Amino acid sequence: MKKVAVVNNTAVCKNRILAIKDAMEILSGKWKFHILGTLLQTGKLRFMDLVREVDGIAPKTLSKELQDMEVNQLVSRTVCNTKPVTVEYEVTEYGRTLTPIIDEIAKWGMAYRSSLLKKPE
Repeated sequence: MKKVAVVNNTAVCKNRILAIKDAMEILSGKWKFHILGTLLQTGKLRFMDLVREVDGIAPKTLSKELQDMEVNQLVSRTVCNTKPVTVEYEVTEYGRTLTPIIDEIAKWGMAYRSSLLKKPE
């Protein structure tokens, strides 16, 4: 019986590691969490508004990141019937499932920054 438990634990561990790998491939990079966090806070944004909101990102990089997130169903793209044509982006319902994760990362980041700024006694 112990052998079966070890095999099951190994399978669970491998599945967990595979799931983490998949998540990191979809969410990795310097900009994805920043873009998602911005869109979650603001709702729909036009491309150029996102360029302004996501400090330091180049338009070409933003375009690629948005395409990746659209393929992975994290954001949706809507072409508006305006002249000139404008495009709006928003987080999908599935993308919104990342809200608690992004909130926890933000909390951790604030606590970490705070701990670095404290002067040693």
